[in-house]
Amino acid sequence: MPVRSPEMRARLAESAFDLFADQGFDGVNLEAIAAHAGVTKGSLYHHYNSKKEVVLASCRFYYRSWHRMIQERIAPVRDPLERLTAVLRLSVKTCLFDGRNRLFTASILALSLMDEDVQAGWAQFYDSVRETYVGLVEAALAAGQLEVAEPRRAADLMLAAMEGIKQRASFEPEIASEEEQQRILEDLLGILGAGQPPAQRGAA
Repeated sequence: MPVRSPEMRARLAESAFDLFADQGFDGVNLEAIAAHAGVTKGSLYHHYNSKKEVVLASCRFYYRSWHRMIQERIAPVRDPLERLTAVLRLSVKTCLFDGRNRLFTASILALSLMDEDVQAGWAQFYDSVRETYVGLVEAALAAGQLEVAEPRRAADLMLAAMEGIKQRASFEPEIASEEEQQRILEDLLGILGAGQPPAQRGAA
């Protein structure tokens, strides 16, 4: 029996993410995913037993991609508040106003109401995102750059605000302007106990 290839599994998961991000989970079948990856449906079934397995793999691809993107963004940044601001700025741009990411994550949330495995995966990812932000907030707090009594509570409130803004963006596209994105960034920093983003403070 042919051995399952980790490279092919990853390729299929990425193809599934690309299609799900454009059309949602219900709008894509396995034939389309196989074609997008340039393989036969039989090859797809050799690596994944069902569409649910493919959905879960696409979710894991998204989760890993988010963390990799964040780490690459902050790797050259040393100042704690600038690191926090960089992550928030990137999150506002990609998670809130990128229509594909917004559709994909909305699909995950909808499916998680009916599927425990999808829900467990999303909960684990959300916890990891929360811990990323808590760590960034605590570092800026230790550096004397923030004034917030409860870093974890502030991070939770900020993440809840981002989820609400994400929903608004689906029916109020005008808030996706560059100007509005900057204002949202400043509002989120305010929740975390900061004023203006570092670059703007320096220009004042």
